[in-house]
Amino acid sequence: MAKKVVAIVGSYRKGGVIDTAIDEVLAGAKAQGAETEKIYLIDEKLLFCTNCRACTQAPGTGRGKCVLDDGLEAILTKLDQADALVLGSPVNYYNITAISRQFLERLVGSAYWPWGKAVAPKPRSKALTKPAVLITSAAMPGFLHAIMTGAPKGLKLMAGCLGAKPVKTLSFGMLNMKPDTNLSKRQAAKARAAAQDLLNAQI
Repeated sequence: MAKKVVAIVGSYRKGGVIDTAIDEVLAGAKAQGAETEKIYLIDEKLLFCTNCRACTQAPGTGRGKCVLDDGLEAILTKLDQADALVLGSPVNYYNITAISRQFLERLVGSAYWPWGKAVAPKPRSKALTKPAVLITSAAMPGFLHAIMTGAPKGLKLMAGCLGAKPVKTLSFGMLNMKPDTNLSKRQAAKARAAAQDLLNAQI
C-alpha cells in the first residue's frame, strides 16, 4: 500500500518559498510512489484557541476534542491518517507565522492539564509514530534559524503534538530579499531529496 504524506503550509504566499519547498518534498515522495496532500492553513476555517482548556481535562492517551466548531477536526483527521508529515513556515518576527502559531495553539488537546491538579500540561502520549520534515525560510542565513529564531523549535513542537518525529529540518536562508525570490536549483534539489529521509525513516 502506498504511503500517504500530508503537508501543512504555514505561509501566506501560495507559490512562495515555503510552498515551493513543500512541493519539492511532495514531488520527491510521489516519485517514490507515495500519495500526497497539501493543506494551506490560510484556506482553512480555524478559530483562535480561547484557553478554555476543555480539551485537556479528560484523562487518556487520545487527543482531547476541542469545543470550537470549525475545520480543526477535519485537518487533524487527515494528519492522523498520514504515514508522514511535512510542516513548513517562513520566519516572521523571529518565529513561525501567526497562522502557524494559531494552529499550534489549537493542538493543546494533545496534553492532559486538569484544573487544580497540574501546574503545567503533560503530554498525553510521548509516542512519536511517524516521521516529519520541517521547513523554515528567511532572509538570514539558514544556519541562524535555530540560533536566532524560535521557528524550528515551533515546528518541532507542532510535530510532537501530532505524534511525529522530525527526521530532517531544512532551513533555507538568504531568501525573501526580493518580492519574486524563490528557491535556487540547489535548494530545490535539497528539498526533493528530503523525501528520501521522510519515506525511509525507521520510527
